[in-house]
Amino acid sequence: MHAVILAAGEGMRLRPLTRTRPKPMVPIANRPLLEYVLEAVADAGIEDVVLVVGYKRERIQSHFGDGNDWEVDLTYAVQEKQLGTGHAVAQAEPYIDDEFVVLNGDRIIDSSLVSRIADDTTPAPAVAIRRSETPSAYGVVSLDGNRVVSVDEKPTGPALTSDLINAGVYKFTPSVFDAIQRTDTVGESPITAALDRLAAEGSVRAVRYDGRWLDVSVPWNLLSVNASVLDETGGHVHDAAVVHGSATIAGPVEIDEDVHVHPNATLLAGTTLGANAEIGANAVVSNTVVLPDATVQAGAVLHDTIVGSNSTVGANNTASGGDATVALAGELYESARLGAVIGDNVTLGGGVTFAPGTIIGNDTTVHEGTTVDGNVEDGATIRRG
Repeated sequence: MHAVILAAGEGMRLRPLTRTRPKPMVPIANRPLLEYVLEAVADAGIEDVVLVVGYKRERIQSHFGDGNDWEVDLTYAVQEKQLGTGHAVAQAEPYIDDEFVVLNGDRIIDSSLVSRIADDTTPAPAVAIRRSETPSAYGVVSLDGNRVVSVDEKPTGPALTSDLINAGVYKFTPSVFDAIQRTDTVGESPITAALDRLAAEGSVRAVRYDGRWLDVSVPWNLLSVNASVLDETGGHVHDAAVVHGSATIAGPVEIDEDVHVHPNATLLAGTTLGANAEIGANAVVSNTVVLPDATVQAGAVLHDTIVGSNSTVGANNTASGGDATVALAGELYESARLGAVIGDNVTLGGGVTFAPGTIIGNDTTVHEGTTVDGNVEDGATIRRG
């Protein structure tokens, strides 16, 4: 049994973070998201894994290498152009000669689901399904008993007839490659289109799943998934981190090596600090992800915020967090819990205030005393008006 993990995409809704790293390498509790997926496969007893890579694939290949650290044998299939998940699955065809499992590389699941899909004696194809409070954001599945009748990608209005969604874990035989080729699509080719074709032919089985399923599609997902993982693990402070005795840590946090936390700083639940990050005196950081080599200077207050690598958050900056309306990749999201996203290599002067939902592009400079709102493009310079 092989597992094929789809890890070729950029993740446009996670920009600017994904301008410098592929989506599967976005960190959750200081580990790439893709590590959790690979571990679920390994824990299910699958040793042969094909990683379908594409966008900034060097970051993935240099981190995972041959897979020995995860006790799997990794093969890389390259999707040169990101033409959808169906096209991505097709890139694995040269390495597949029997039944195989397919997983999305951006969702954390339990290994038990992989085992159920892989070990079930019922013939493929099969798809894992689960209930969702926001089914229109995913592929909605209609059933007749345990047989899949149809899969509708992101339906809305009257077309939304079910709260059962495609959970992104499948079992196929090599015949799926022919189904992908026979499926007519406009633009990108999602695997759900081929799955819907197979369902219409009456041959797709549903596997119900209600376990851990953590999706990272938008910035506030990254924060909530990070917090969820910390709740499970209890957090960890690396032995090589330096935390001043007067600093306060309340709730599960993750602190990597060579982090410095200065006097009277406060770290609250859901916070992750990447390697060589620095938190200044009297700063307050809550439900926030600080990537490696970033600095949060004295007196800054960050709630529900992501700070990119090698960025500097100036003294007394404030991101109050809470619900916001956010525009991402041409879509508008309401009631998103997001203080700010601060890209990589950003320099923020002192006393900057972020309206909830602010997104600041990479390589941006914001001068002191500025109030920032909305989306700021990469490389911008913002001064107080």
